[in-house]
Amino acid sequence: MTVPEERERWTPAPPAALPEPRQPIDDRAAWFTYTAAGDQIVWSAALSAMIGRPPAEKEMTRQILSRYVHRDDHAKALGSITDAWTSRNTVYTTVRLMRTDGGWFDVDCRLEPMMSPDGTVRGIRGTVRDVSSRERARRESARLTRRGETVQASLVEPDPATGLLIRARFADEIDRALRGSGGALLVARVQSLDPAEGARPEHTADLLHRVARLLEEHVRPEHLLGRVGPNEVAVLYAETSWRDAREEARALMAALREQTMAWGGLVRFERDAEAGSHGLLIDAEQAWRQSREQDRPLTRLANPVPVRDRQGSYRSRVADALGTDRFTLYSQPILELQTNKVTRHELLLRVLDEADGPQSPIQVLDAAERLDAVFDIDLWVVERAMRLAAEEPGLCLQVNLSGRSVGDPRLTTEVEKLLDRYGVDPAQLTFEITETALIGNLSEARRFADRVRDLGCGLALDDFGSGYASFRYLRLFPIDLVKIDGEYVVDLVDSPQDQVLVRALVQVCQAYGIHTVAEFVQDEATLRMLRELGVDYVQGYLIGRPSPVPPGRLRSA
Repeated sequence: MTVPEERERWTPAPPAALPEPRQPIDDRAAWFTYTAAGDQIVWSAALSAMIGRPPAEKEMTRQILSRYVHRDDHAKALGSITDAWTSRNTVYTTVRLMRTDGGWFDVDCRLEPMMSPDGTVRGIRGTVRDVSSRERARRESARLTRRGETVQASLVEPDPATGLLIRARFADEIDRALRGSGGALLVARVQSLDPAEGARPEHTADLLHRVARLLEEHVRPEHLLGRVGPNEVAVLYAETSWRDAREEARALMAALREQTMAWGGLVRFERDAEAGSHGLLIDAEQAWRQSREQDRPLTRLANPVPVRDRQGSYRSRVADALGTDRFTLYSQPILELQTNKVTRHELLLRVLDEADGPQSPIQVLDAAERLDAVFDIDLWVVERAMRLAAEEPGLCLQVNLSGRSVGDPRLTTEVEKLLDRYGVDPAQLTFEITETALIGNLSEARRFADRVRDLGCGLALDDFGSGYASFRYLRLFPIDLVKIDGEYVVDLVDSPQDQVLVRALVQVCQAYGIHTVAEFVQDEATLRMLRELGVDYVQGYLIGRPSPVPPGRLRSA
């Protein structure tokens, strides 16, 4: 059946968010008809020109036309045709059509039922108009809106307890100041006047909040404030003379000591100094320790400590902490979703603060890794993990390792010795490499990974998705398990973007034959969604909080 060129006036679809430009008159000549009898499709020369393919008489079928509808719009197009057919009303839709060269374009399509004399529908007449410019603008507007909703507004992340800059962001600002005209850095350690309050988290949080407000009152607006440790606050005196910095630091420490116990360390730096932000922080922290040992408010360093001296001093601190049991282990259970049972535990290192109990080791490990002093800490953790595994056969443990230790050729030898000494089943141990860690020697790291796998241990990649090397590491190392960064899990239920990301990460891991663990699981709704997405294991406060690990404790968890 042939159909004459359309002559009736184009009836627009309901108004879109963006104004629709006036279309050339020739656009009305792009049409097609489908008749049920003979399953026949006819389309105009204008539509053929749009698609880039002249019609061939023998190929005029529904199947051929479907080749020219974008596959993601097939359901939409067929639904609209069915709606027009069954409702006997005109239906408007916007779909993408494919050209023979592989490109595609957007069209508004008006679908009208063609009626038989007996009142039944015998076919569909479609009128097509190219609206690619309008739809491109609409998609770009939607894209920019999504970007605005999903991109973090600022890199300046406040510490939740104090509202001050967190250590990582504060370090960035120190590096910025080092490129300027010099200045000074003050780090102050604060502690409650009542020793009984020190170990209570709520009192520590209240103390830090009060200290932060006091700093804001006494420090000039151009000087930056940060929280750089569990009970440490810092002031960056950028572009400030050494004399002025000394006076301001002295006055500030006097104000702090009126309300709390406090010790300060002040270090001067010059433009493009050899010591970077982390070196200066370590020097200032060492200076406040001297203040505490000598019972004085402030220790001043006119120049940063030489690199070798800093490294030796920090190694001595690590050795002292190891020798005096300042490190301890906690554990957190991991739930296997298939069996719905806790089948493994992650061992977590904690540092016993002099006044405030177990603290996160992030600050200590960061400094130790940068000063090449972390190997002894990792070896301490591995040995105690071996002891625990030997005491509880069948217990599966995940042990965190720093990037520098993984790249240290001594680690492989030590792991083999410890496995032999304690008679541990290697299958009980999985070693975790932090995905954002700085691996010092990739060749040695690969050798370690291959050897522990040969011995029968597992290998995991922590914080998957948080750094630049995620997918590269999946190919570089024989990874058995990846831990999806909790940043993408904590708001999973309410974030479609995080759902897409987690689904993609799971699918990638499944394609590589790798198990997945989701961190930061805190509610049942998140747990259910992770099951649906195909995650293998979960951990978080819903499953269990970190707790000390005396012998015999884990089996009953």
